[in-house]
Amino acid sequence: MNNVLLKIKNIKKIYPSQQALKGVSLDVYKGEILGLLGVNGAGKTTLSSIIATLHPPTEGDIEFEGRSIYEDVATYRYKMGFCPQRPNLNPELTLEQNLRLSGSYYGMSKEQIDTRLEQLIKQFGLQQYLHQKANVLSGGFKQRFMIARALMHNPQLVILDEPTVGLDPHIRRQLWQQIRDLKQLGVTVILTTHYLDEAEQLSDRVCVLDGGLIRLIETPDKLKADFNMKNLEDVFIALMSKDGSDKE
Repeated sequence: MNNVLLKIKNIKKIYPSQQALKGVSLDVYKGEILGLLGVNGAGKTTLSSIIATLHPPTEGDIEFEGRSIYEDVATYRYKMGFCPQRPNLNPELTLEQNLRLSGSYYGMSKEQIDTRLEQLIKQFGLQQYLHQKANVLSGGFKQRFMIARALMHNPQLVILDEPTVGLDPHIRRQLWQQIRDLKQLGVTVILTTHYLDEAEQLSDRVCVLDGGLIRLIETPDKLKADFNMKNLEDVFIALMSKDGSDKE
């Protein structure tokens, strides 16, 4: 049985000043949480933005369920959700209006929007803020709502770009549970993060990018065993220090 949801094939991205990705290939499996790791400039944000169709690759292809996403980008976007690192909510709309706008954008009927809205508000504990604007939300609730909005159209794949950056530790852990819940619902998650403890706690596999190339892809437990380390942060530091690549 083919369990591959997304097949990334030799993706390259060249900017005038640098080559951000030098030929990245990997499979993303249905229902897994894949952590994208790397120092600043490693290429993880570039890769996630290409998967989210925010930027085109210079070379290579991405297949979703066996078909190139570039044959029909619009259909792929209906099946994919993206939560950016920086909130981009419409400040003039309430949370409910933001969600309804998102549902309308994806062609959902009023009945579908009503049902999904109720599910997400309950799932993410946003009832008390439903009729308020985003500026009243704390950082944690704002990020929680951003994830809810990315899920409005029931995507099969969700890309979370640094979803807990700058949040207090206890708020981060609350969001971790929300991300685990996505996996339980069968949603595939690509998680870009700088937090190694976050990647260790949430990821089924981690993909370490280094200088625009994949350094390795493995489960956190296997990496800890292979490197004889107690946590993923120590593994990452050892890996980046091996050839002096622990520079920005």
